[in-house]
Amino acid sequence: MKICDAPLHALTDKAWKEADQQLLAKMIQEFMYEEIIMPKLLSETEGIRLYEWTDKKGTVYCFQAKPRLFDSVYVLPESVQIIRDGTNDIPLSLALLLGIQEEGTMTSSTAGHLVKEYLHTLVADTHLKAKTTTSDELIELDYAELEGEMTGHPWITYNKGRIGFGYDDYIQYAPEQKKKVQLSWVAIHKNIGTFHSVEGLAYERVIEQELDGKTRQRFVKKLEDRGVQVKDYYFMPIHAWQWDNVVVSMFAAEIANNELIPLGEGEDEYLPQQSIRTFVNMTNKDKYHVKLPMSILNTLVYRGLPGERTVIAPEVTKFMKNILENDSFLKEECRLGLLGEVATMNVDHRIFAKLQGAPYQYLEMLGVVWRESVYKELRDGEHAITLAALLHVDHEGTPFVSKLIEKSGLTVEQWVKELAKAVLPPLLHYLYQYGTVFSPHGQNTVLVLKGYTPARIIMKDFVDDVNISDQSLPELEILSPKLKEVLRSEPPEGLTQFIFTGLFICHFRYVSNILQENEQFSEHRFWRIVREEILSYQERFPQLQERFELFDLLRPTFTKLALNRNRMFDYGYEDGDDRPHASEHGKVMNALHTVIAQTTM
Repeated sequence: MKICDAPLHALTDKAWKEADQQLLAKMIQEFMYEEIIMPKLLSETEGIRLYEWTDKKGTVYCFQAKPRLFDSVYVLPESVQIIRDGTNDIPLSLALLLGIQEEGTMTSSTAGHLVKEYLHTLVADTHLKAKTTTSDELIELDYAELEGEMTGHPWITYNKGRIGFGYDDYIQYAPEQKKKVQLSWVAIHKNIGTFHSVEGLAYERVIEQELDGKTRQRFVKKLEDRGVQVKDYYFMPIHAWQWDNVVVSMFAAEIANNELIPLGEGEDEYLPQQSIRTFVNMTNKDKYHVKLPMSILNTLVYRGLPGERTVIAPEVTKFMKNILENDSFLKEECRLGLLGEVATMNVDHRIFAKLQGAPYQYLEMLGVVWRESVYKELRDGEHAITLAALLHVDHEGTPFVSKLIEKSGLTVEQWVKELAKAVLPPLLHYLYQYGTVFSPHGQNTVLVLKGYTPARIIMKDFVDDVNISDQSLPELEILSPKLKEVLRSEPPEGLTQFIFTGLFICHFRYVSNILQENEQFSEHRFWRIVREEILSYQERFPQLQERFELFDLLRPTFTKLALNRNRMFDYGYEDGDDRPHASEHGKVMNALHTVIAQTTM
């Protein structure tokens, strides 16, 4: 892309300053939750608090915020003001970061890398300011198209850092650009690559579905022209960015000896989803969704495919689907959908696989996951949306969820009850009955609507986000030793954190705030509805009482997990042999307990 061809029209001074102000408010809000900053409360009038925080250079941050459950606040973006001496020529959000760094608890190296991630995020946020699709239009949008309208992680403040992408990559591959791509394909010699699938699904069947006959013939001829035996190779899709930036240099020896051969592009067009590395086939929506490794650092981790989990993904799919198929509550009442990861390929790097303690990013560079299509899971009259869409507010200030409620014809209370009924029972049942959890955050959970009303959910992403209890539960005895070795096992509180933090803190916390701000629907009532749904489930299955106590979601407090603190202070930009996990910092009051405690006071 020549420099004057870059779409810089989106980078206006007005849009940049608006994005910066909103990011600053988000940083203050989430840093208060994680106790990274502890502002001084100056006054409170009619539920609005006035705060002040001063850094070591004397810069003063004044802002208004509304107290919220879970020991959190909602910062009013337009209220944030900075009083500082000297230069005003750096973004407000980065002035806050530098002020925190000067407190002495963040290394200069970490702060420097964070500056880069925040600047990348601001560029993306500024581009998003140019979007003019209204919530009225968004609620009618196709699932794959809707994903491209989302604005990123609601809690992590550097949510579009995408370290590794240049601006040209951002324009070409970022999901919010909504540019269709054709996937590239390579031939992988069976000496270096392995194929894995659910029972009865052969490699040939996968390829026959994913590639038309003409394309397969073209690829076969490429191999024949090289003088190699076609039967010795697998065909595998690969992201063009990964090929250019990682594979050619890292697998040069394999390319040189014909163990890895570029074949060209497939015919089908795909749209990237919010994870960047997952693609939906827009030419034929019944074909698999394709998940490919991309060695970019975004939010907390590199977006590769962990080799050991890629290999066992079909086995995890079998385990999760066997539970579903043999449990009438999940299958017939909850009507849960699972997007199985039915076939995978993995290519380990010969050197890094032998390197003790190798940085995990180098163990995730080459592979693929073929996931069942969300469209094949839908029934007549159903419409799928990413759960993350419930947090979206359009450029006019209209929440997506408000338009859904309006079109449904239900009251806010009725709609929230349907939301809780659709989302919670299947997640609770996997937890309590089977000691198994998904990570049900906004990106992994697909909300199925009928008449704009929540009807059920479909879950995805088993490679990274299925975890099991470390307790000796009979339901887990059927797991193979390999599956037990690879799947993360968690103590009781750790397992419940996937629902408590992944769903309640990371998603419902924001939904309840949107409804209180825009629909005047009390967040206390929202959380009582969530609590009532949990109790309703427990009344339905009294035989699981010991599990309810073991995996207690209604306890007064939980360990507070901190996502921003992890990057800023605890893990930084280390290159460890395992993916970083959320930091733990103090305790958080559980709204599911608070709303009852306050009622009975």
